[in-house]
Amino acid sequence: MRTDIFARLDREPEPPKIEPPRMSRHRIALFGGTLAFYLAIVVAVLIGSWLVTLDWKVMLFRPYQQWPGIHAFLDYYVVLGQRGPTAVMVACWLGWRSWRQHTLRPLLTLGASLLLLNLTVGAVKLGLGRLGPHYATRIGSAELFAGGDIFPSGHTANAVVTWGILAYLATTPRARRYLSAISAVVSLGVGLTTVYLGTHWLSDVLLGWAAGLLILLGLPWVEPLITRAEDLIFAVREQWRARGRTVPSVPVAAGGPRPVLVPQLDGSDAMDSDPALEPVAAGSRPTAAIPAPGTRQRAHTPHTVRSERTPLTPAGSRRPPHADRTARGGSSPARPMTGG
Repeated sequence: MRTDIFARLDREPEPPKIEPPRMSRHRIALFGGTLAFYLAIVVAVLIGSWLVTLDWKVMLFRPYQQWPGIHAFLDYYVVLGQRGPTAVMVACWLGWRSWRQHTLRPLLTLGASLLLLNLTVGAVKLGLGRLGPHYATRIGSAELFAGGDIFPSGHTANAVVTWGILAYLATTPRARRYLSAISAVVSLGVGLTTVYLGTHWLSDVLLGWAAGLLILLGLPWVEPLITRAEDLIFAVREQWRARGRTVPSVPVAAGGPRPVLVPQLDGSDAMDSDPALEPVAAGSRPTAAIPAPGTRQRAHTPHTVRSERTPLTPAGSRRPPHADRTARGGSSPARPMTGG
């Protein structure tokens, strides 16, 4: 019985091909506008503009002290932005989609988006090195290049990408609209929750939203690489299957006799089909069968004494009949006597 993860892909009928989103003019315009917003947030924080002042006002307001009743709920809600739990949940759903749709594109798209998220957001985090509100040292300062890693907000960007990928991979326009609205509400709530808890500045959340949206908008440029990766994985799978189906060939020496494959029988059939045990006609020499390569030879049985062999001819003399000879006790015609 087949137990590999691709077994279901062979049993199910081939579904209609789902075309991935293309980089249309509308998407390019959205990508350009989001990129401009992203750069504007970075510049505003670098020069210490009004956005940094707003960050400090929100932090000194201390939202977690203004509404303490929802603190316990938001501690759990912010988990929807953590990379580990959300990636596992979404990967389970997309794995089922891949199983049903005979394609690895959903899982590969999720992997590519998370890889881009780690590279882009991680690089900016480490490059700017901004400290969080709980570790701020000077009031009114942007707290940049101080060894921190919170700008942009990883929770917010991860929520945008992880839940937005469900809308990106939707198969119908209606499902895409609903999933886009749900992912927007979840990512918006996760970003504001980090501001409420005091773990991020407001500008961190704004940049996190823009970073995640840039990845979702730019995924059509990565689709050719995803298609190549999927074709490569299925090609490797077919090579493994073909290697398991091939029968090893038996090498034959040049000029030598070809081996004869003797079928393996059990019980009395094996005794009957053994050439070494078959009767040999009178006057002929027994020939040993050539064993096939890879088969074990039978143990050598000692030859029996001539007197112990079972007679293979009718009882009587073993000599062939002769015209001038008669059996013993019979009358024979008198021979003419010659000489004197």
